[in-house]
Amino acid sequence: MPKWDYDTHYFENMLEMYAGSGMEINRRRWDFIGDAIQNECHVLDYGSGCGMFGLFKPDHVIYDSYDIGTIGKAKYPQTGIRHDWYTVICFWDVLEHVDWENEPDDEILNIMQRTDFVAVTLPIHPEGKPGEGWKHWKPKEHLTYFTDESFIEFMKEQSFELMLLGKPECPPRTDITSFLFRNLK
Repeated sequence: MPKWDYDTHYFENMLEMYAGSGMEINRRRWDFIGDAIQNECHVLDYGSGCGMFGLFKPDHVIYDSYDIGTIGKAKYPQTGIRHDWYTVICFWDVLEHVDWENEPDDEILNIMQRTDFVAVTLPIHPEGKPGEGWKHWKPKEHLTYFTDESFIEFMKEQSFELMLLGKPECPPRTDITSFLFRNLK
């Protein structure tokens, strides 16, 4: 059962309306993690939604997808978590949907320890600006708001080191930052 109020109809409308952007964004995501997936490897797309990221995977990648979302009563199509270890686990637009202060997601924290790298995109709250009126201010859906610094510190607490930080999805997406972390364990 989701811990947040996610509007799937909004998601599906945006997917249809911005399919071209979705293709471009997902290609940028594969490019962003490119150095971590040079050889045959396993990639888990955690919070995969409808699975668009997997449509653009390189041939040498073994791809798994996992999501708790549904279309009506049916789960999104997914492979599930089929491996004990992944080269990269991707959290594209996922971690801001968890209330990390009051209800940390132990499943996510546990799966993070089963990888060499973690890739993340999330909206970064502009320093010193109020939340209300900000494009990504969605209190019932986005349960944690990070700055670059607070997110890097959060990942350090999970034993990850920042390898790469950027905004490859901007444009078309504003205030979205991508991170690639290496597992120090």
